[in-house]
Amino acid sequence: MKKPFRIVSRKSALALWQANYVKDCLQALYPNLLIEIIGLQTEGDINLESSLAKIGGKGLFVKALEEYLLNQEADIAVHSLKDMPVELPSQLELSAILKREDPRDAFLSIHYPTLKSLPSAAIIGTSSLRRQTQIYQLRNDLKTKFLRGNVDTRIKKLVHNEFDAIILAVAGLNRLGLQNQISEYFSIQEMLPAIGQGSLGIECRANDQETKTLIAPLHHLPSAQCILSERAVGHALNASCQMPIAAFAYINQDSALSLQAQIISADNTLVLNANAYGAPNDYFSIGKKVAEQLLQQGARQIIESY
Repeated sequence: MKKPFRIVSRKSALALWQANYVKDCLQALYPNLLIEIIGLQTEGDINLESSLAKIGGKGLFVKALEEYLLNQEADIAVHSLKDMPVELPSQLELSAILKREDPRDAFLSIHYPTLKSLPSAAIIGTSSLRRQTQIYQLRNDLKTKFLRGNVDTRIKKLVHNEFDAIILAVAGLNRLGLQNQISEYFSIQEMLPAIGQGSLGIECRANDQETKTLIAPLHHLPSAQCILSERAVGHALNASCQMPIAAFAYINQDSALSLQAQIISADNTLVLNANAYGAPNDYFSIGKKVAEQLLQQGARQIIESY
């Protein structure tokens, strides 16, 4: 019996949707390929009582999947790229980046249609330091409260009035068919996304040429250039996933790659912004240039304060 091609994924509804999406894409390319999805519970999924920043960051969602790859118990891992550390184990690589979904953040509320309509001291649920600092830049009279769990759990807590509003990624809501839960879309200017937000990445063993050839058609070059430019910012700053660094790149109407990044101090007194643009093939140097601008403005001091 032919060995199945194995995809390892987290067990959440969104992660399994993502894994099944990759499976369907591969099945369309290779109808005779036998594909198996392995669902895992990661440490980040189990420990929901602590903030990610305190227990090791978003890399907790990735580590268990990477162990399956390293132990040759799976052929590829499918990740939400905003959860992926910028540094990968030397034996593994990010071999394909799929076409990016909507990268924006969404405002969800039962009683209030917009962030602006929230009363003073209203409570917004989020586990993201980036979103917390950005919310305070938009409304410094609001309060944020720790909120973790899968998308469904977070929405249930909102429905049960544990929060006045919550912030979630548009891409995840779209993928789960929950667009009707969105009260307001934040513009990129209002809330700059996390590095890689809206994108799926496929990780595999660096020496597995057969698998790399198999998944190569799923790679979307324009999305990859933008996301790798964003990841270059995090890499150059040597910042972990739990740092509140926002970065977003896109290919503009002049066919140039335009990148902007932001970091905000924990006390919200310092907001650093940087941007650069250039040829899409120069994505790494563009990211490095933006990181250097942030460092010149004092980013290292902010990063070390968290």
